[in-house]
Amino acid sequence: MAWHALHHRLAVGATVELVARADGRPAARPGSDPSWPLLDDVVEGAGFTATSVSVVDGTEPRQIVVRAVRQRSLADTVGPRMRLLVCGLNPSLHAADAGVGFARPGNRFWPAALAAELVTRARDPVHALQVDHVGMTDLVKRASARASVLTSDEYAAGLARIERLAAWLRPQAVCIVGLAGWRAAADRRSSSGISDRTVGGRPVYVMPNTSGINASSSLDDLTLHLRAAAALADRSSPTG
Repeated sequence: MAWHALHHRLAVGATVELVARADGRPAARPGSDPSWPLLDDVVEGAGFTATSVSVVDGTEPRQIVVRAVRQRSLADTVGPRMRLLVCGLNPSLHAADAGVGFARPGNRFWPAALAAELVTRARDPVHALQVDHVGMTDLVKRASARASVLTSDEYAAGLARIERLAAWLRPQAVCIVGLAGWRAAADRRSSSGISDRTVGGRPVYVMPNTSGINASSSLDDLTLHLRAAAALADRSSPTG
């Protein structure tokens, strides 16, 4: 969330430097420790591209220095104890500039999420995370005017990032918003509903795209899908 706040304060192309402690254990070199991909994932998920990651010698505790550039993208709102992790396909340019997912006029995600009682405030992903315990990310972080420009390599890399994110933060369930995107990334024969495949060991619900151009799904249909995703999350709760 610190990276999320930083993303909102900076202009596209701005450079930042983060200095972090190694949390009481020896800091491994980039490429020699499985935690390094996760560090890259945090930076990428926040809408930045890391240009360098290094360890500072001679400091106690040892320090990790990350230099990164702010991208025209959306910043994830994720954290521990998520009831549901909502994963869009990729940000539209409109959403990236607005700083809110599903922000394009006509997109029905927020009306459906309110009607499903998944969130309690529209167009406020921070409130959704902190109050409703609903996190948000994207399968591919690159913003574009159309999802059709995304490549198979981007889908594969994006799914791998979501796998690591879900395994780390362990949301009760993951909801993929966009059946076509899930088919391209994971399962070409998938249909809407509970997937046979997990992500990071977490159950997955796949639903249609909430974009206004998806005329085959009504607001009522989308609301029912989000209710079903929330029900899956509640059944998967450690206390459920």
